[in-house]
Amino acid sequence: MERVREVSELPKAHLHLHFTGSMRPTTLLELADKHGVRLPDSLSEALERGESPKLRATDERGWFRFQRLYDAARSCLQEPEDIQRLVREAAEEDLRDGSGWLEIQVDPTSYAPRLGGLIPALEIILDAVETTVRDTGIGMRVLVAANRMKHPLDARTLARLAVRYADRGVVGFGLSNDERRGMARDFDRAFAIAREGGLLSAPHGGELTGPASVRDCLDDLEADRIGHGVRAAEDPRLLKRLADRQVTCEVCPASNVALGVYEKPEDVPLRTLFEAGVPMALGADDPLLFGARLAAQYEIARDHHGFTDAELAELARQSVRGSAAPEDVKGKLLAGVDEWLAG
Repeated sequence: MERVREVSELPKAHLHLHFTGSMRPTTLLELADKHGVRLPDSLSEALERGESPKLRATDERGWFRFQRLYDAARSCLQEPEDIQRLVREAAEEDLRDGSGWLEIQVDPTSYAPRLGGLIPALEIILDAVETTVRDTGIGMRVLVAANRMKHPLDARTLARLAVRYADRGVVGFGLSNDERRGMARDFDRAFAIAREGGLLSAPHGGELTGPASVRDCLDDLEADRIGHGVRAAEDPRLLKRLADRQVTCEVCPASNVALGVYEKPEDVPLRTLFEAGVPMALGADDPLLFGARLAAQYEIARDHHGFTDAELAELARQSVRGSAAPEDVKGKLLAGVDEWLAG
């Protein structure tokens, strides 16, 4: 019988982690108390019990509730010290789970009102990342994300800002929020600005809507990676296209189940994507609300989909290859994967 290795010791990259959603539950409760923020009862009571709030976002009412909880958590980040704490703790959690490279996704407009404006907000975040990298040793960069619910002109502003800070730690440009709103093509100019500035294109797609949203990300936004992308499993031709182009899907199994995209962990099409040759980077998405961090995603692959340690090692390699890490960092992580597998 094959020896089962500890997945938290498997070197890997983490490419799908949202800023506020990376917070520790205890940190959120402490910050809410510090700033006098009243959290929704469903959120505070669940976190105090050590549980995740009950969520389901497959209809607009459910998505609105999810966003309400997320916005409440975000309102607790009011000072540069709060940002520094969040970034440091996100890195510590990732290191504990075996991540050697973390790309954290943030829309700085969400924090600008409390941090002195859009540019100061992004600079505070990037300063926190720089300090955390120095203090912890983790490789960490930022992916700036526009919001589908806002005007495409806002996305262009963010894209220009992201390019301006490409030499300060910004490596990619994304598009998040409810993919049932805002056509991908409406944001094509913003993504062109980001690509021309040397940034990765990493929009969300194929989570709340079907394969068409993944195709739109490829056709209209020239995606290098797809945030989620799991619904591509419903279209064999699309799977082949992703595999042929080696477009990495940032798959978040625990999130998919928590939001009702799939009923059970075994329903998430990890095996379908893997066997089709679509590269994947497992991610935690918003562990604050979903209750599962990075290593737990690999446990889902093992426990519910029968992934062997050799297959888990390949998933880790795919996450590293799909990252924006420098080649020397990739080489070190890939060598670590081989060492993990060799025992």
